[in-house]
Amino acid sequence: MLRALAVDDEEPALAELLYLLGEDPRVGTVVPALDATEALRLLERARTVGPDGPGAVDVVFLDINMPGLGGLDLAELLGGFAAPPLIVFVTAHEDFALRAFDLKAVDYLLKPLRRERFAEAVRRVAELTRAGQAPADPLGDQVPVELGGVTRFVPIADITYVEAQGDYARLHTPLGSHLVRIPLSALEEQWRSRGFVRIHRSRLVALGRIEEVRLDGGNMTVRIGDRILAVSRRNARELRDRLARRAQGAAGGPR
Repeated sequence: MLRALAVDDEEPALAELLYLLGEDPRVGTVVPALDATEALRLLERARTVGPDGPGAVDVVFLDINMPGLGGLDLAELLGGFAAPPLIVFVTAHEDFALRAFDLKAVDYLLKPLRRERFAEAVRRVAELTRAGQAPADPLGDQVPVELGGVTRFVPIADITYVEAQGDYARLHTPLGSHLVRIPLSALEEQWRSRGFVRIHRSRLVALGRIEEVRLDGGNMTVRIGDRILAVSRRNARELRDRLARRAQGAAGGPR
């Protein structure tokens, strides 16, 4: 059975976590902590006694916004453990989902908690624990987005282009679009190796989704599906270079 640590600085929220965990038959022991510093102390103690010792923890259900050491800070510290526990974030803030999954969280639950959604998170933790596996990096192939209080996962391979909208970015796919709170500059850095290139100060495109490049009077545009997107003069050369390298790679390189 799962050994869980529940961390939240608000007592009513912590009590709800303890109740939901206590009701789930897949969960054995549950230890509470009212801040991340206390949680770190408990986890350090568990590490010294080993995975089968008293106080060992399989999963941490972790709030994000706490005074002092925050949930994301704690998760980053746990990443340095030789055998870190699994992490499920439980928060009222949807803004940190990408950062949370970058830290290899198993799940990201939004308050107020829904019993069915909570049970799904526990199921995922239980499966990973039985298999003795750490969660695969979700950002390896998908992006978490929030839709009506539910975390969905959009495959990066489905994203055709991205537009900046203030501090947010809108991810476009053939089936619709999704808004995530992450700057376009951060996505440009993270996804460059995945074939995305900036064509404008407010837009990234997936090279593999470009169907046509047009030059008209010195102005460049690209066509992706039924969208014609302008390429700024500043970004035109990099786009041409990336497309040329891609075509050369597809042809097997120079002969």
